[in-house]
Amino acid sequence: MTYSAFGVNDSYAVKLWEKTLAVAERAMLDIAPLIGSSPNSIIQLKPQTQKSAGDRITVGLRARLQGDGLSENDIAEGNGEGLSIYSDNLLINELGHVVGVKSGNTIDAQRVPFDLREEAKEALAQWWADRLSYWFFNQVCGNVAETRTKYTGMNATLAPTANRRCWAGTLGSVTADEGLNSSFPMTLDLIDRAVTIARVGDNLQRVRPLKIGGQDKYVVYLHPLQLRDLRTNTSAGQWMDIQKYALSAHNNQDHPIYTGAAGEYNSCILRVSQDVTTGCNSTTGAQITTVRRAVLLGAQSAIIAYGRKGGSANKYRWNEELLDHKRKLEVSAWAIAGLKKSVWSSNAGSAEDFGTVTISTYAN
Repeated sequence: MTYSAFGVNDSYAVKLWEKTLAVAERAMLDIAPLIGSSPNSIIQLKPQTQKSAGDRITVGLRARLQGDGLSENDIAEGNGEGLSIYSDNLLINELGHVVGVKSGNTIDAQRVPFDLREEAKEALAQWWADRLSYWFFNQVCGNVAETRTKYTGMNATLAPTANRRCWAGTLGSVTADEGLNSSFPMTLDLIDRAVTIARVGDNLQRVRPLKIGGQDKYVVYLHPLQLRDLRTNTSAGQWMDIQKYALSAHNNQDHPIYTGAAGEYNSCILRVSQDVTTGCNSTTGAQITTVRRAVLLGAQSAIIAYGRKGGSANKYRWNEELLDHKRKLEVSAWAIAGLKKSVWSSNAGSAEDFGTVTISTYAN
């Protein structure tokens, strides 16, 4: 009887490993529920670079209509309101990582009760999940202290714009991250303040919420130290008083964004990530390790894209090389990709963060 076999670097085997790598990476990726092709997604996946050549795409960001409308005696023809379309652009580039192990032809593989090739795949999946998380939070938190584009989505980070940020303390008392000390921890009223920033203003100033079960929602990511400060605050009107309302949207708890959430407050789904970034000095851009920037996220807060050469429909390109007379194996996973925070820019040169509000607090 003849049996079909697929060896290392067989074309079918490579496609299978590309697919399983992508599945494993998504399972490990905390921000996976935020990614989608719809404008109702927090991280919108743009498909243009998977369909055609080019390393940069221009993204249109539509503002709300603000005209008066027309009534019975008004002439409709010729009195329509034009769409206000602003733009942002995203760069994609190549990134990958290589893991070296002994091949199945060696005594090393014989000595251990696990598959070294499989372990390499899992390690690469974890590496990619970690890296995508770094990309996202460095971008949406405006972490200008990180200047290596390998850690910022292959695009430079931009500081939060003036109308899209708030600080702990009495309104106006602190206006820069370096002004925060142990007297300024995370509190629930800061989430209220961020929601007010997101909801109030003209059609360009407001942050468009997500629609979940027909309701308007935002997502707020906190650092674990900020969540600790919330949970240990026993003052009236703080965490202990609102626990009965945590995850109160009964119809929506099956939505993936609710999976692993720490609670819900003022239409904000609270999630936690170690990768929420530190603060930055407003003058030098230097890291401030005692400050964390929580971030409120609305629709289209960030955009992500993959290249058509990066691994076909599976995003990743899997490669294996046997070396030293087939005694050593190097496996690698590559992608052509990019991610950045959405920022609308007008013809006059002004710019505004499109879907984010940062919340800086002391956290140590």
